[in-house]
Amino acid sequence: MLNNKTIAVVVPAYNEEKQIGRVIETMPDFVDRIIVVNDKSKDKTAEKVISFINSKKHNPKKIAICSILNDIKKTTYNYADQVVQQNNIKEIKYYIPSEVINTDEENDRIILINNSKNGGVGAATARGYKWAKDHGIDCTATMGGDGQMDPDELISICKPVVYEGVDYVKGNRLIHSSSWLVIPKTRFFGNSILSLLTKIASGYWRISDTQTGFTALSKNALNSIRIYKIYKSYGMPNDLLVKLNIASCTIKEVKIKPVYNIGEKSKMKIFKVIPRVSFLLLKLFFQRLWVKYLFRDFHPLFLLYNMAIVLGFASVPFALKIIRIIIEGQAANPLTVLAFFFLFISGFQSLLFAMWMDIQDNDRLHK
Repeated sequence: MLNNKTIAVVVPAYNEEKQIGRVIETMPDFVDRIIVVNDKSKDKTAEKVISFINSKKHNPKKIAICSILNDIKKTTYNYADQVVQQNNIKEIKYYIPSEVINTDEENDRIILINNSKNGGVGAATARGYKWAKDHGIDCTATMGGDGQMDPDELISICKPVVYEGVDYVKGNRLIHSSSWLVIPKTRFFGNSILSLLTKIASGYWRISDTQTGFTALSKNALNSIRIYKIYKSYGMPNDLLVKLNIASCTIKEVKIKPVYNIGEKSKMKIFKVIPRVSFLLLKLFFQRLWVKYLFRDFHPLFLLYNMAIVLGFASVPFALKIIRIIIEGQAANPLTVLAFFFLFISGFQSLLFAMWMDIQDNDRLHK
């Protein structure tokens, strides 16, 4: 525990039999629950974790943590809370089918959840979040099962949630002095591109290193979003950021070191991930725009963003016509040129004003 608040760490794992032991053994003592989600591994990941559970030596503190799904008592005024409780009970059907292996969930420090099929890192993380949410964990962190995160840095990830009331804390490797020297160049490049696109899509304009899995969520954040709708593959951190922004959750970044060459084996193919996640971010941008700035609370930036898009597309035919005329060596009609510049400049100005308003509106969420 930290500051009398319960701490859990979700560890999504797929074929990590060589690394999962290191992750468990080096977990700091203040962590009350290590939730390992075995995403239908083909190796002995599950067996490795079970051996740790049975050994009992990794239960330094006996802190009983019970499910809170049936804690609400019916009163005249808490019907809304009852509805939320029933929804929390029923929503398990939307997650990857899975089984909790433990026979003593209340007291075991290590919790093993076996997915019945491989769902991806996002689906595995979401299932771990579900366990933490159902058991009322105050701060839920994530660490990869490949051992690429320094457990000594976990306290700096959790402290803002526990002591400052921040909803979401994420590590940032790109601001570490060694990032350009240690991170493989293709990954650095891909991460930078996706970070830029995620700023626009999510509304969290001051973040970077959006692909890191070293994060911590507050209880409030877990209860503010539909966890089971988190993107199931490598776009999960980006999707989560958009969902958190729509819910107006606060965010903070902390510097962490990049860790490589410790025996991990990357399963991500960067040149396949970038196009797929980029398309996802485009959809998420419009989702945030419509849900947050129209349906929940109208904001002028909704109109400005859409006006920029409409005017931008409207200028394309005039631009193509001008290019064709120039190629043919003819003189362009002044009205055509004027129409193009009017539409393009108006659209560009609308875009700049919309982005400026977006930055101003979301600045309050950065801590």
